[in-house]
Amino acid sequence: MSPINGAVSHWFAEEPPPRPALPGDRDADVCIVGAGYTGLWTAYYLKKADPSLRISVLEARFAGFGASGRNGEPAVIAWQQALNDSVDEVIAVAAAEGIDAGIVKGGTLHVARNRAQASRLSVEVDEELAWKVDGITRLSKAQVAERIQLDGVVSGYHTPHCARIQPARLARGLAEAVQRLGVDIYEQTPAVAIDTGRVRTPHGVVRAPIVLRATEGFTATLPGLRRRWLPMNSSMIVTEPLPPQRWAAIGWQDRATLGDTAHGFFYAQRTVDDRIAIGGRSVPYRFGSRIDRDGRVPPRTIGHLSRVLHSLLPQIRDIPIAHGWCGVLAVPRDWQATVAFDARTGSGWAGGYVGHGVTATNLAGRTLTDLVLDRRSALTDLPWVGHRSRTWEPEPLRWLGVRGMYLAYKAADWHESRGRTTTSPIAVLADKIAGRPH
Repeated sequence: MSPINGAVSHWFAEEPPPRPALPGDRDADVCIVGAGYTGLWTAYYLKKADPSLRISVLEARFAGFGASGRNGEPAVIAWQQALNDSVDEVIAVAAAEGIDAGIVKGGTLHVARNRAQASRLSVEVDEELAWKVDGITRLSKAQVAERIQLDGVVSGYHTPHCARIQPARLARGLAEAVQRLGVDIYEQTPAVAIDTGRVRTPHGVVRAPIVLRATEGFTATLPGLRRRWLPMNSSMIVTEPLPPQRWAAIGWQDRATLGDTAHGFFYAQRTVDDRIAIGGRSVPYRFGSRIDRDGRVPPRTIGHLSRVLHSLLPQIRDIPIAHGWCGVLAVPRDWQATVAFDARTGSGWAGGYVGHGVTATNLAGRTLTDLVLDRRSALTDLPWVGHRSRTWEPEPLRWLGVRGMYLAYKAADWHESRGRTTTSPIAVLADKIAGRPH
C-alpha cells in the first residue's frame, strides 16, 4: 500500500472541525495575523498579562496549519539560555493548561557518520561548552550505540535541552487555551493586506491599534513581502508503528530527538505511538516562493527520506512508510530570526526561525508581549529584538541561488563520505555565498 501523501501532515490524523470565519468588520485592541505557534503564544501571554485586551487572531486555514503542525558574546549566551529555558516553559504551560502533547524531555542526540562530520560535531560541542550550556555529554561510537542502535556512527553528543512533542496536539491545545482566556480566533480567514492599524480579509476588516504579523513561512504570500523571508520546504515521512520487540533491539528508550551534522542533515523522533518520523530538505524551495499544496511532496522525496532512514536503521527496512508530507518555514537572508515592534505605528512581527520554531516561538511570544506592553525586561534586551536582514534576491536569482546551494551541500556530503577529515571546501564556499552563519 502506498503511503499517504500530503493531507497537511501525519500529526493531523484528521483535519479538526473549523472555527468560524470572521463574521464581518471588527474592532480589537490587538490583531494577530497567523494562528501558528508564534501567534498563539503571543495571544496567550498578552491575554494573561492584560485580560482586558480584546485580541483577535486571524488564520487562513486552521490553527496550527503551517509549520507549527508540521527552530556580542554575552548576548548570545543570554539568548541561548533563554531558548533552553523556553523548553521548560512550554512543558509547564502544557501541564498547567491540560494539553496532552506527548511531551518527553529526552534531550537531543547529534551524531556524526564520517570523520568530517565528527570534526564539525566536536566544534559544536566546544561552542556549547563555551556558551556555558550545562548537561552536554560527548559520546563515543559505543556510547551512542548504548542509546540507539544506529548504523555507521562515528561519534555523537547529547544535550538535555530539548523535548519530543506531538506538534499538532500542542497547537490544538494552545488554541483551545487561548480561546478559554477570551481570545477570538477566526479560521478560514486569510489576510489579504496588512496595513497600519488594520488587516483586510475577504470577510471584513479588523481595525486595531496594534497589529502583529505571525505568518512565518507564509509571509511571502502577503503584498510587499514576497522577498522578505524565503519559504523553505521541510519534508517528512513516518513509518507504521514498530512492535515492542523491535524497540527492544533498537533502544531509543529516552525518546531523545535525533539529528546529524551532514550538510543535507536529517532530524528524527520516536513518536508518541511508537513510529519513527524523519525529515530533511529534499525539495527545499519552489520557484517564485510558491507554497506547497496541503503538504504534498514529490514521490522522490518519500524515496529519498526512506533511504536516509534505512541507512541509519537497516533493521527496519521491512516496516512500511505510512505517510509523507511537507511544511513551510521562513528563512531570512542572513538566516537569523527576529522579533520587532514599532510603538509608533503599532506594528510588530516575529519569525524567521529556520526550522527551530517550536521553542523559539514561545520565546518570541513572551518577548512580543513585553514589547507591546512597553515592559523592559531581559527578553527585550536579547540580540534578536529589532534585528533586520536584507531582502532576498528577485527571481530567477533566488531560485538559482537556493538550488545551487543545496546541490553544493549534496556534493559536499558526497565529498566527505569519501574519507575527508575536515569540512569539504564546497560546503564552506556554499555557506559564504548563502550568507549562512557558522
